[in-house]
Amino acid sequence: MSPPIVNATTADFDEHVFAPRGRLVVVDFWGPGCPNCDVFAADAPALVRELPADKVRVVKVNAYEHPDLARRFGLVGIPTFLLVRDGKVIGKMSQYYGREYWLGVIRDHLPADH
Repeated sequence: MSPPIVNATTADFDEHVFAPRGRLVVVDFWGPGCPNCDVFAADAPALVRELPADKVRVVKVNAYEHPDLARRFGLVGIPTFLLVRDGKVIGKMSQYYGREYWLGVIRDHLPADH
Protein backbone atom coordinates (compact mmCIF):
# COMPACT_ATOMS: atom_id res chain seq x y z
CA MET A 1 0.00 0.00 0.00
CA SER A 2 1.30 3.46 -0.93
CA PRO A 3 1.45 6.42 1.42
CA PRO A 4 -1.52 8.74 1.06
CA ILE A 5 -1.37 11.81 -1.17
CA VAL A 6 -3.80 14.53 -0.15
CA ASN A 7 -4.50 18.05 -1.38
CA ALA A 8 -4.49 20.77 1.26
CA THR A 9 -5.92 24.25 1.41
CA THR A 10 -5.23 27.11 3.77
CA ALA A 11 -8.20 25.95 5.86
CA ASP A 12 -7.02 22.37 6.44
CA PHE A 13 -3.23 22.70 6.00
CA ASP A 14 -2.29 22.53 9.69
CA GLU A 15 -4.53 19.50 10.21
CA HIS A 16 -2.91 17.60 7.32
CA VAL A 17 0.67 18.72 7.97
CA PHE A 18 1.26 19.50 11.65
CA ALA A 19 -1.25 17.19 13.39
CA PRO A 20 0.07 13.75 12.29
CA ARG A 21 2.51 12.09 14.66
CA GLY A 22 4.98 9.30 13.99
CA ARG A 23 5.26 9.92 10.26
CA LEU A 24 7.05 12.20 7.86
CA VAL A 25 4.78 14.66 6.07
CA VAL A 26 6.18 15.83 2.74
CA VAL A 27 4.49 19.01 1.56
CA ASP A 28 4.71 19.48 -2.21
CA PHE A 29 4.25 23.17 -3.02
CA TRP A 30 3.52 23.24 -6.74
CA GLY A 31 1.75 25.32 -9.36
CA PRO A 32 0.25 24.96 -12.83
CA GLY A 33 2.57 25.88 -15.67
CA CYS A 34 5.66 24.87 -13.68
CA PRO A 35 7.61 22.33 -15.80
CA ASN A 36 9.60 20.91 -12.87
CA CYS A 37 6.35 20.53 -10.91
CA ASP A 38 4.92 18.53 -13.82
CA VAL A 39 7.98 16.27 -13.88
CA PHE A 40 7.60 15.55 -10.15
CA ALA A 41 3.84 15.00 -10.51
CA ALA A 42 4.49 12.38 -13.19
CA ASP A 43 7.12 10.64 -11.00
CA ALA A 44 5.19 10.93 -7.71
CA PRO A 45 3.02 7.78 -7.94
CA ALA A 46 6.07 5.55 -8.49
CA LEU A 47 8.09 7.41 -5.85
CA VAL A 48 5.53 7.05 -3.08
CA ARG A 49 5.13 3.33 -3.84
CA GLU A 50 8.76 2.95 -2.72
CA LEU A 51 8.08 4.49 0.69
CA PRO A 52 6.52 2.89 3.77
CA ALA A 53 2.83 3.81 3.86
CA ASP A 54 2.77 3.94 7.64
CA LYS A 55 5.67 6.42 7.85
CA VAL A 56 4.98 8.95 5.09
CA ARG A 57 2.20 11.25 3.94
CA VAL A 58 2.42 13.53 0.90
CA VAL A 59 0.41 16.76 1.01
CA LYS A 60 0.09 18.80 -2.18
CA VAL A 61 -0.48 22.57 -2.02
CA ASN A 62 -1.08 24.73 -5.07
CA ALA A 63 1.14 27.70 -4.19
CA TYR A 64 -0.73 29.98 -6.63
CA GLU A 65 -4.13 29.22 -5.11
CA HIS A 66 -2.78 29.48 -1.54
CA PRO A 67 -0.12 32.22 -1.65
CA ASP A 68 -0.49 32.83 2.09
CA LEU A 69 0.95 29.36 2.72
CA ALA A 70 3.82 30.00 0.31
CA ARG A 71 4.63 33.24 2.16
CA ARG A 72 4.28 31.55 5.55
CA PHE A 73 7.18 29.23 4.68
CA GLY A 74 9.27 31.72 2.72
CA LEU A 75 9.03 30.00 -0.65
CA VAL A 76 11.02 31.63 -3.41
CA GLY A 77 10.27 29.07 -6.11
CA ILE A 78 8.39 25.89 -6.89
CA PRO A 79 8.42 23.04 -6.54
CA THR A 80 9.50 23.23 -2.93
CA PHE A 81 9.16 20.29 -0.58
CA LEU A 82 8.71 20.97 3.12
CA LEU A 83 9.55 18.09 5.46
CA VAL A 84 7.55 17.96 8.69
CA ARG A 85 7.66 15.38 11.46
CA ASP A 86 5.72 15.45 14.73
CA GLY A 87 4.53 19.00 14.16
CA LYS A 88 7.95 20.48 13.38
CA VAL A 89 9.55 21.54 10.12
CA ILE A 90 12.74 19.46 9.87
CA GLY A 91 13.84 20.23 6.33
CA LYS A 92 13.13 21.83 2.99
CA MET A 93 14.09 20.88 -0.57
CA SER A 94 13.93 23.47 -3.30
CA GLN A 95 13.35 22.06 -6.78
CA TYR A 96 13.07 18.45 -7.89
CA TYR A 97 16.46 17.03 -8.79
CA GLY A 98 15.22 13.62 -9.83
CA ARG A 99 14.05 10.37 -8.44
CA GLU A 100 17.14 9.11 -6.58
CA TYR A 101 17.96 12.43 -4.94
CA TRP A 102 14.35 12.98 -3.80
CA LEU A 103 13.99 9.45 -2.41
CA GLY A 104 17.35 9.75 -0.65
CA VAL A 105 16.38 12.95 1.15
CA ILE A 106 12.96 11.55 2.12
CA ARG A 107 14.44 8.30 3.43
CA ASP A 108 17.01 10.26 5.48
CA HIS A 109 14.16 12.04 7.27
CA LEU A 110 11.83 9.08 7.94
CA PRO A 111 10.94 8.46 11.58
CA ALA A 112 13.05 5.81 13.26
CA ASP A 113 11.60 2.39 13.94
CA HIS A 114 10.54 1.97 17.53
